[in-house]
Amino acid sequence: MTLGSLIGEIQGRQHQVTVYRSGDRLEIETWLAGHGVNAESRSLPSPGPNPFIEIKTDGEVIGIIGVEAIEALLEPPIHRPGDQNGISEGYRVLFDILERMVFSAMSRRELLAVSREIEDRAFRVGEGTLWVGFQTLSAFKSQVDVYRTLSDETNLNIHIYGVEDWTPPEISEISYHTEEATRFEPYWVLAYDGGPDENQACGLVAKEYSDEYTGFWTNDPTTVEDIATTFNTV
Repeated sequence: MTLGSLIGEIQGRQHQVTVYRSGDRLEIETWLAGHGVNAESRSLPSPGPNPFIEIKTDGEVIGIIGVEAIEALLEPPIHRPGDQNGISEGYRVLFDILERMVFSAMSRRELLAVSREIEDRAFRVGEGTLWVGFQTLSAFKSQVDVYRTLSDETNLNIHIYGVEDWTPPEISEISYHTEEATRFEPYWVLAYDGGPDENQACGLVAKEYSDEYTGFWTNDPTTVEDIATTFNTV
């Protein structure tokens, strides 16, 4: 199993996104179309309920969420792990509903928001293993303080992978891996095993194409294990 084949496998799932609204096309519909998600629209009576989105995967309804909540995708929150005023419960619900759906043309900000949710979950559980691919070690430079906090305030084992173009500081419980890391260079990838509770497992895989990324995030323990395996075979 490779990171590329994981993205291909998730792309094979059948998703159906339906936007229920009255009036004109919504901004979130434009966002979804721009990120490779085909969304149908259905009319709501006016006056009627507020706009909402229904998501089906392989024919099964997996979530219904109000458009106002999903618009967090347009300006995703960026916070430090453990920040009590950081990510909202609404965004966490959004993270859950849209998991294992492949998005294209994702920005670095959007991926950083997803990464922060994974890091925050690891921080809250406080145990287990977190694997992170930074493409190059110099990309880790701006995140050193975040990962120092994760190391100092939890019992996590943290593994950082990246092409060796910078010498990172020694931090307790953080291991750096550079051998064969070139195969991670096109990818933004994280995997957290959930520690004592596999239901807390989560991960992200996205491949870079000309400064934009195509990929997915997941809460599925088996998929997270598959991501972790790609690290462990380096």
